[in-house]
Amino acid sequence: MNQFYQMYRPHTAAPYRCSQGYREIPPCGRLKPYVKCFWGTEGPLAAPGIAREELIVPDTCMDIIFQVSHTNNNISGKFVGINNEAFYSAGLPEEGGKPEIRSTFGIRFFAWSAVLFSGDSMAEVKNNVFDLRRHYAGIQKAMEPLLYEVPTLEGRSGAAEKILLKQLNEKRHNPYLETSVYHILKQKGNLKTAGLADQVFISNRQLERVFREYMGLSPKQFASLVRYQSLWNELLTAPVFDVMEAVHRYGFSDQSHLLHEFKKYHTMLPEEARRYACSQSAGEI
Repeated sequence: MNQFYQMYRPHTAAPYRCSQGYREIPPCGRLKPYVKCFWGTEGPLAAPGIAREELIVPDTCMDIIFQVSHTNNNISGKFVGINNEAFYSAGLPEEGGKPEIRSTFGIRFFAWSAVLFSGDSMAEVKNNVFDLRRHYAGIQKAMEPLLYEVPTLEGRSGAAEKILLKQLNEKRHNPYLETSVYHILKQKGNLKTAGLADQVFISNRQLERVFREYMGLSPKQFASLVRYQSLWNELLTAPVFDVMEAVHRYGFSDQSHLLHEFKKYHTMLPEEARRYACSQSAGEI
C-alpha cells in the first residue's frame, strides 16, 4: 500500500482551488498511503450569502467533513462514501441578519484505506452520506473538541494526524484487496477485471465480496473510475493531449467511446473540464 499514492493521484473537478475558503494540506509521511489530504477553510469565515455551485466528480476518495458554526457554537460531522456519479452541489441562500461565522475541516481518504480507520463495513457507502457517528464515532469524539480550540487548517491537520495514527487498525489490511488494487492502479484501470481473481488466487465471488466490504463497490466499477481518473490526470498534466493515443493507451474502442466515458463521470467533455478547472482556481467553499 505504501507505493499506491506514488502510482496514482486522483483529482477533483477543481484541483487548482486554493483560497481562504478552500485549501489542501498533504499528510505526514506515515499517513501518505492512507490519506490524500486534509482540506478546509483557513479559519473561521463569514458565510457567503449564497454558496456557489460546485461540480463533484468521482475522485475515488471518501471524506470525513466537519462543519463548525462559531456563531451558533455547534458542529456537524458527516462521512461521504465513494461516488461513482458526478453531481452539482449548491448551498442555500442565508437567512436575513448577520452572516454566520463558519469553518470547515475535511479528511480525504483513498477509497481503499478509509476502512482501516473504522470498525465497520463499507458495503453500503457508495453514493451515500452518513452521520459521522455511524462509521467514525472514535474520530468524531476525539476531533470535535479540538475544532473550537484549534481554528486554523494547519493546527487542525496536525491534531487530526495524531488522532488518525491512533485510530489506524493495521489488522484490517486485506492482502487480496491490496494486491488487486495494485494491479488496477498499475494498469491505470485498463484491464479485464474478470481475470483479477486468478491473479490473487481467490474466486471471483470472494473478490467481489472483499471489494464491497472494504470499498463499497465492485472491482469493475473501481477499475472504471481509476481509468477515468488516470485520463483526467493526463488531461491536467500533459503539455499536449492526443486523444487517439489516449484511446489506445486506456483501452477504449474509439474516440467516441473515450469521450462518452469521460462525460459520464465528469458531465462535460475534456476541453470543457479543463476550462472549468481553471475557472475554479480561486473558488470558495
